[in-house]
Amino acid sequence: MKYLDTSVIIAAVRSNDPHHEACAKLLLSGEDLATSTHALMECFSVLTGGGASRLDPDHAALVLEVNLTKRVQVVSLSPREIFQLLKLSRERGVRGGAIYDFQHLAAARKASAEVLHTLDVSDFRAFARPGDPRIEKPG
Repeated sequence: MKYLDTSVIIAAVRSNDPHHEACAKLLLSGEDLATSTHALMECFSVLTGGGASRLDPDHAALVLEVNLTKRVQVVSLSPREIFQLLKLSRERGVRGGAIYDFQHLAAARKASAEVLHTLDVSDFRAFARPGDPRIEKPG
């Protein structure tokens, strides 16, 4: 199993992204893939947020549904798992906004992912520990 964080999904669905080719290839690979409900919300936020490439909310939702529904298992963390994650954050040195990346790592563990794919490798490696999925950039 491979886990895709928000950055990989966004690059996969935006043809003008510099990482589009590698990320789209991974998304279309037919491999067992997972992401989190949180990632879906982040993707929607990015796709509908500011900038010239902003999508209409209906279109953004459709883009995500069409590209992910049959290709990616979506993992949710329970409230109990989130509280465990928050308690573990101090030990891992996670503060502030890094909690969102840490949530991706927890979802990847829950999905039994061997690899967490991200375009922000250094952010994740700062708090990953032995036994966590490998942190890799697609391609």
